[in-house]
Amino acid sequence: MEIFGNKKHQIILGDALEALRNIPDGSVDLIFADPPYNIGKNFNGHKDKWATEDDYLNWCYSWLDQCVKKLKPTGSFYVMTATQFMPFFDIYLRKKLNILSRLVWYYDSSGVQAKKYYGSMYEPILFCVKDKNNYTFNTNDILVEAKTCSKRKLIDYRKSIPTVYSSDKVPGNVWEFARVRYRMDEYENHPTQKPIALLERIIKASSNEGDLVMDPFSGTFTTCFVAKELGRNSIGIDLQDEYVKIDLRRLQLANEFRGKKLRKEIRTFETEIK
Repeated sequence: MEIFGNKKHQIILGDALEALRNIPDGSVDLIFADPPYNIGKNFNGHKDKWATEDDYLNWCYSWLDQCVKKLKPTGSFYVMTATQFMPFFDIYLRKKLNILSRLVWYYDSSGVQAKKYYGSMYEPILFCVKDKNNYTFNTNDILVEAKTCSKRKLIDYRKSIPTVYSSDKVPGNVWEFARVRYRMDEYENHPTQKPIALLERIIKASSNEGDLVMDPFSGTFTTCFVAKELGRNSIGIDLQDEYVKIDLRRLQLANEFRGKKLRKEIRTFETEIK
């Protein structure tokens, strides 16, 4: 296991379970976990496939337990997995945490998903907290347009003075964000990269500036990149040195090019240093 970075942003190259055991209990404000789904994806030569489903689930239960331990009493936990395994996660975690929302990340696809069954066009996410009466949720930072009210200007006649309904609302539990595809500005060479917009909503909603955000399966380290952009601290863990190299570059660029498109600015930066 190797550790890079500084006090605010720590990058750990190593096995997630081993790394998690070395992080102090009750120290993390927000955890986002996007583990391998056990569906055969190729992660830089490592196949995402366990011998049996039980083997996969037992492995998952081990790191889920560790994540629960690392959360502060006021902490929040967002966790993803394949649709077929999420019911097991749900039943397991509801005994340890309060599940406040069962989210659906929906995306469109230009390709054929399936021919003899209904193709999958979403990935599930659980939003959990330790204490349902004391946790961070920054409503005003994630408001979206209430389209019906904003377009039709509906009026609430139940009030003493009839008033137009608010045109802003907290997002529902179905989130539509485009998947990251080749040649998109934020694209990195990874089979399951999550979009910046998805992590922005999660980190804005469930953490504050200076809080510690952790991602035990960092991949392209989008969680850490967004955390730094938003003034949070971060811990990112990954087993692949090629993916850790991505983070070392992205975190270096986060302050240099705040608020600008990543891929365009990487090219500019690389030209400047030659």
